[in-house]
Amino acid sequence: MAAAALVVVALAGAEAQCPAPSNLRTANGTRICAQLYTDNSPYYDQCCGGSALVVYPGSDIPYMPHSWVTAICSLVVGTRCELTVWSRASKKGKSQSFGAGTVPRLQEVRRGLFGNWNNAIRGFYCQCR
Repeated sequence: MAAAALVVVALAGAEAQCPAPSNLRTANGTRICAQLYTDNSPYYDQCCGGSALVVYPGSDIPYMPHSWVTAICSLVVGTRCELTVWSRASKKGKSQSFGAGTVPRLQEVRRGLFGNWNNAIRGFYCQCR
């Protein structure tokens, strides 16, 4: 399992807008594979708010950090990257892959017959080309 560095960023302000996948870079230009967010909204221009979990390329996290276990409501995957998530810890349960793009409301992404991915991510792997 590859060691991965995760960074939690608290976003100021109640309103947020999801960043473009091509803009996922740190201040010094380091590439970011994905960003996972704690807040969403019925209004798409206010999604991707709250705290953000920054995911770097090669991050392999079979167990979510404790405060993030039932918290992810929206996400953005960087250009030429893919984020694979699992519904149970240790990469078990249902899985879903997200390519480059924005998912402002994970409740709109189906997980099985009756479920969705809102607050359901328990582990992930992120890779970039």
